[in-house]
Amino acid sequence: MTLIRISSPHAHGSDSTASVMRRVLIATVPGVIALTWFFGFGSLVNIIWASLVAVACEALALTLRRKPLGFYLQDYSALVTATLLGIALPPYAPWWLIAIGVASAILMAKHLYGGLGYNPFNPAMVGYVVLLISFPVQMTAWAPPRGLGEVPGLLQALQACFLPAQYDAVTMATPLDMVRQNNSLLLEDLWRDPLFGRWAGIGWEWVNLAFLAGGLWLLYRRVFSWHAPVAMLASLGLMAALFYDGGSSASGGSPLFHLLSGATMFGAFFIITDPVSSAVSVRGRLIFGALIGTLVYLIRAWGNYPDAVAFAVLVANFSAPFIDHYTQPRSYGHSKSGGQP
Repeated sequence: MTLIRISSPHAHGSDSTASVMRRVLIATVPGVIALTWFFGFGSLVNIIWASLVAVACEALALTLRRKPLGFYLQDYSALVTATLLGIALPPYAPWWLIAIGVASAILMAKHLYGGLGYNPFNPAMVGYVVLLISFPVQMTAWAPPRGLGEVPGLLQALQACFLPAQYDAVTMATPLDMVRQNNSLLLEDLWRDPLFGRWAGIGWEWVNLAFLAGGLWLLYRRVFSWHAPVAMLASLGLMAALFYDGGSSASGGSPLFHLLSGATMFGAFFIITDPVSSAVSVRGRLIFGALIGTLVYLIRAWGNYPDAVAFAVLVANFSAPFIDHYTQPRSYGHSKSGGQP
């Protein structure tokens, strides 16, 4: 069998790990701005606190492993993990919830397997799933978006994070939650709720479009290829179209609803494109993305977790070595069976 030759990230030049990570951080800016505009400063506080905890956990792990701190802390990988997890968490999450999620991501999902480049699962999604399973009430406490309520200011966001007992939180279900739990109203009746906005919920549609813009910029800069994101979005849209019955009470929502709600675009361009935990061949990335899109719809429609991106990604991460094994490109001079022609 001919093995795939995969090189590690370059240590120098425009394609160094630090350079790639900086581009990813820059690309999240439009989405973070949209989250801040529609939901207040909660997500921004999440990211800042998560980044501080991530650097501390990274330094602790490197010290215990007797690795040079300066070299590894400069690759920005811990900050990327913290930023992605901070974005995924509900705004105004308490400090201890963020700290547990970040520690799980950095210590358990990353350094337990040997550090950057050896983790089989996406660290940010591991941290998210640990919190979702352990603290479901806090993980479903989303604030009302701008237009349905007053958006909390920066001081209120800080109070919610570090003095949660003294903060009177106002939360509501997300559009994905409402569609998943609906069993009596037609979708056209459900859409009369102002929460649903024009396509997929007030705020959510613009947040997804903002992350789409950041993802397209990363594609333009060739940080990753188009195969996995396009395959995920295409399979999710196809599944939604196949099972969309026009809007009955049992309907899971239209393709546009699924593409512009929840963490769809964030997952497609910032999570599944992780080069370490995803498939590596071209065909493999197509299968990898299509598998995630299919799983996202199946879990959203019939599972217990309305968004489903994190669980779908972890299942696909687990399947990535299997996908790679059966999608290896044929080496020049070898037959498809791996022998000489």
